[in-house]
Amino acid sequence: MKAILIYNPMSGKQRFELFLPYIEEKIKSKYETLHIRKTNHPAHAEEIAKEACEGNYDLLIISGGDGTFNECVNGLMSYEKRPKIGYIPSGTTCDIGMSLGITKKIDKALNIILNEESVKMDVVRTNDRYSCYVTGTGAFIDISYVTDSKLKKRIGHLAYMIKAAQEFFSIPKMRMTVYHDEGKVSGVYSLMLIINSKRVAGMNMVYKPELDDGKVNVVMFRSFYPLNPLLYVIYFLFPFWSTPLIDKFTTSKLEVRTNSNESWNIDGEYGGEGNKLVKVHKQAIEIYVPKKVKKRYFLNQ
Repeated sequence: MKAILIYNPMSGKQRFELFLPYIEEKIKSKYETLHIRKTNHPAHAEEIAKEACEGNYDLLIISGGDGTFNECVNGLMSYEKRPKIGYIPSGTTCDIGMSLGITKKIDKALNIILNEESVKMDVVRTNDRYSCYVTGTGAFIDISYVTDSKLKKRIGHLAYMIKAAQEFFSIPKMRMTVYHDEGKVSGVYSLMLIINSKRVAGMNMVYKPELDDGKVNVVMFRSFYPLNPLLYVIYFLFPFWSTPLIDKFTTSKLEVRTNSNESWNIDGEYGGEGNKLVKVHKQAIEIYVPKKVKKRYFLNQ
């Protein structure tokens, strides 16, 4: 069997390369071949992931943040036959890793890859891009990609909080109509999140997500000026809370129509503006996770 490791040297605190000899030794205890590739420009991880499919690799190990993981998945989704995924989180927030119970500690992440079971996980397509955990538009949605990278490296997740405070008084009002499996919702909203995860921006957003059921959880916050931030905070603390000010539903597909020019965020990266078509690809990728996570979030396999 052969494996390939893709890592982003700029992720997190930029210490990953120090552990490469240890990682290589551990992976080669199970895989005959390990090729190590470093990303050096935007979308490079996507290109290497495509090479992994073309090269018939059995395992693709990803080390980086949510953006690196997203690039790899976009590369994999171009092919019918895809390698299994192992993940070693090394970014600032790493919502994907946290949701899947995969720690930033390299030895524990490697143990999951080498000794645990793999599960098949849904992937969400938004127009021509794929996401693994969130697509959204509205308030604070640009924070992950406009926050200063040097500040993120110095103070970590706190950098996002500082940027959020700066945007506190510029909450948008977006007129939207959204068609889904059971009908439609419409109105003026300040924030929309399409979630395939438990966590977004380091906070729990879905009470009991199912990550292999072919559906996403949609949360839409109606405009409630000037108390929008209070509405967000209450929901973040109590994601099972129900109120007429928040539309919540699950669906396998969406059509979002809006006259807003607010940007979209796809897995922490800029995702364009305007109308979106969203479709869930059920159990499209296969990834190694802890057994307890499989029992909790992967109930349909």
